[in-house]
Amino acid sequence: MSPNQNPEQVARDAIDAQLRASGWAVQAKDVINFHEAEGQAVREYSTDTGPADYVLFVDGQPVGVIEAKKETLGHTITVAEDQTADYAAAKLKWVQSTGIPLPFLYEATGIITRFTDQRDPRPRSREVFRIHRPETLRSWLASPAPGQPARSLRARLHDLPALDPAGLRDCQIEAVANLETSLKAAKPRALVQMATGAGKTFTAITSVYRLLKHARVRRVLFLVDTRNLGEQAEQEFLAFTPSDDNRKFTELYSAQRLASSHVPADAQVCISTIQRMYSILQGTELDESAEDENPAEHSSDRRREPLPVAYNAKVPPEFFDLIIIDECHRSIYNLWRQVLDYFDAFLVGLTATPDARTYGFFHQNVVSEYTHEDAVADGVNVQGEIYTIETEVSQQGGTVLKGLVEKREKLTRAKRWQQQDEDQAYSAKKLDRDIVNPSQIRTVIRAFRDRLPEIFPDRTDAAGAYEVPKTLIFAKTDSHADDIINIVREEFGEGNAFCKKVTFGTTKGVKRITFDPADDSQRHIEDDYIQEPETAKSVLSQFRNGYHPRIAVTVDMIATGTDVKPLECLLFMRDVKSKGYFEQMKGRGTRTLDLDGLRKVSSAAKSGKTHYVIVDAIGVTKSLKTASRPPVTRPTVPFKDLAMEVVMGASDADTVSSLAGRLARIERQLTPLQKHQIAQKLGGVPIGQLVKNLFHAIDGEAIEQRALALVGQPAGTDPGDAAREKAQQQLVAAARAPLTGAAVTLIVETCTANLQTIDHDTQDRLLAAGWDGDIHERAAAFAQDFESFCRDHRDQLDALTIYYTQPQRRQEVTLAHIKDVLAALRQHAPRLAPLRVWDAYARLDELPANARPLTELTALIALLRRACGIDQKLTPFADTVRRNYRDWIVRENAGNPFTAAQTAWLQLIRDHVMTSFRLDREDLEYAPFDAQGGLGKMYQLFGDRMDPLIAELNKELTA
Repeated sequence: MSPNQNPEQVARDAIDAQLRASGWAVQAKDVINFHEAEGQAVREYSTDTGPADYVLFVDGQPVGVIEAKKETLGHTITVAEDQTADYAAAKLKWVQSTGIPLPFLYEATGIITRFTDQRDPRPRSREVFRIHRPETLRSWLASPAPGQPARSLRARLHDLPALDPAGLRDCQIEAVANLETSLKAAKPRALVQMATGAGKTFTAITSVYRLLKHARVRRVLFLVDTRNLGEQAEQEFLAFTPSDDNRKFTELYSAQRLASSHVPADAQVCISTIQRMYSILQGTELDESAEDENPAEHSSDRRREPLPVAYNAKVPPEFFDLIIIDECHRSIYNLWRQVLDYFDAFLVGLTATPDARTYGFFHQNVVSEYTHEDAVADGVNVQGEIYTIETEVSQQGGTVLKGLVEKREKLTRAKRWQQQDEDQAYSAKKLDRDIVNPSQIRTVIRAFRDRLPEIFPDRTDAAGAYEVPKTLIFAKTDSHADDIINIVREEFGEGNAFCKKVTFGTTKGVKRITFDPADDSQRHIEDDYIQEPETAKSVLSQFRNGYHPRIAVTVDMIATGTDVKPLECLLFMRDVKSKGYFEQMKGRGTRTLDLDGLRKVSSAAKSGKTHYVIVDAIGVTKSLKTASRPPVTRPTVPFKDLAMEVVMGASDADTVSSLAGRLARIERQLTPLQKHQIAQKLGGVPIGQLVKNLFHAIDGEAIEQRALALVGQPAGTDPGDAAREKAQQQLVAAARAPLTGAAVTLIVETCTANLQTIDHDTQDRLLAAGWDGDIHERAAAFAQDFESFCRDHRDQLDALTIYYTQPQRRQEVTLAHIKDVLAALRQHAPRLAPLRVWDAYARLDELPANARPLTELTALIALLRRACGIDQKLTPFADTVRRNYRDWIVRENAGNPFTAAQTAWLQLIRDHVMTSFRLDREDLEYAPFDAQGGLGKMYQLFGDRMDPLIAELNKELTA
């Protein structure tokens, strides 16, 4: 650059250099050569409105215009847009006019470049890193098929059809639909906020599939910040099957995870860590180990002066049409933001824990807001409770007394003794980093061990031993983790398999730097060993799928997105100041799991996973002055008291949140029938909807909107605390309206009926054997209770209605009718179990012990006939079937006798009805009929009479 150049000439030189780097040949209008390079940028090209700074030619045809401005006018560059548009619409010298303006418009200063595609539905300029390459513009102008016009991406986005909701949760449907609305409006950035476990990646892949298929998006970049997350994303793409095609995603489109500096141009989806993409743009190689850890955890990356991202011809800014940023709250700041600023693509962020900076980066365009409370209400996640352990040293620190003091190398663990001349006081912050106090660690672990039966009661296995629920301990450093592991094994009296370390380090003997992004003072450097990633994966797999380890210890919280569903307890022995980090750490415990899944790794579990517990041994829940409290903040208050407080008018956030969280847990323990009955008592409101309404009533945004409406003020103003309090009272009042005292009583009774008490302490011994003198009186009372139940429900249950009022129609009672009675007994009178009632009647009617039926259903049929007066004496259902069969076969054989083969088959049907109440056509394909020829054999024996005969036997044998 000559010192005598004016600003305009400086800007032209910079633009020329950028054009050449992008594959353009920069030419003067008098020496045009269409054979030089892929495209030509002709300077000072003549038009009928004056010379254009640059006219762009591809394949000899003009396609765009560049309006150049000096660097100092960068802040007013949008003023030049009209001038650029005028040149694009002008008649070019020596070029036959088509009457259609050139589509691609640029304004550039050499520092800033703005671009407009006039083919867009609403053309809007945007800043781009560089002028697009000639081959890019050629591809944008290419017709997709003969006779079809070339349309811009923003135009094609309007071709997206309505979403098929099959296989999607409501929150996923909303996220996909809102994201597509945002893209159609050409909003450059969008944020998808979905709670952990709600299926963010599945939602994103659903959108990617639709964009590739219907909007002909060329390439998508799925950006992550750890290799672990990249591998998980790759597996989800491999497993994804769209609802409108039975082929896998990867059978339809190419999806590749980048593992080198090569970016395949033929891949429609590229999965990459942001570290690797940064190195690709820089043109440098990347050690795979750099992808193993979340870069946001390292202050070295945070404080490092970023090298500017340079133009890369192999991966130009327009290479991707869409970039999806997983866990975007960690990848949009500092060093890594340059990667996102480089590309000319739509940006879509995925996160469960956005903060103010995240909202700002995505222009506050939140297309999905599905909170943890929403996920708890929907049964996607479980809520957490807090149990605190406080020790004197944890809170106040301690003092190392002068004299011989033990020292330990962090890396080698080598020990030595050293003379210390004076006492050394230390604060709690120095614990486990500079000072190691084994007594403090042991006190915490011992307290945790002793109180586990209180935190998780009823976890004894078949042998009577207590089973520790799957627990994750968060440690401060690797050396701290080792100390914890050794003490856990010792205090629990277990071996190596019981407690192991899980971390995602890269090498051994490196300098590890960790920090808390919300508090610069929380910066720590230590030389320590870090577990190899292969070992970490193995231990993590064991922790997730195996019985051992019961307790895992980690420093780096386990990568976000790592799924450990059986995890029920989080023990914090490290503090963290960042709300986002804390929410991610809690997220390891929020996943739901049914009883069968939980028992695969925790055999003593008595129910599916209903909640998780944070054991706070460091004050982490108190140090966070944020809204990250768990829903249940009053875990010790009995449910009935909590619910009645709300019924009677309590509207404070703690009480309402605790009730909602408690109801969400209760719902997961109810049967479908119990849920239906409670919903009826709630005026038709399902218990899950009540939970949602309660959470919504204390939502800050909902309260703010109601408060503004109350005072008649516009959004953005301050309605005042009094209006907010009144608004919250109104919202809670509306939400709690279905909840009455009667509904609370029913919920409590239902929960009580679902509980069993196991007594492992009282040992029995035989005192006597023989009939008790008043046993008949108790049996009579028990039978009377059963008969009272039947009378009380004669108008609600069809079987009882028929047996009481129209006994001649008793053959119309179906198996479904009997099952309804059994369900009602279990719900309203569980003590009247059919086999227990049978024993009472058997005592009264002096039936032999071997007459007791094998199943509750067959017992109940006989009991109902006895209680309703059809039978004067308890008659086993099998005896009733035998008697009815005998009478029926005598009548039938009097006219046209059955053959021996037919009679043998009829006896098989009789025996089946004795235990199953009736015979259905499909039963003939199972034992014992299948061994005799099944359905075909019966048709061979009875011909067209088969179906009428089955119906007749079902009626006659059960009458």
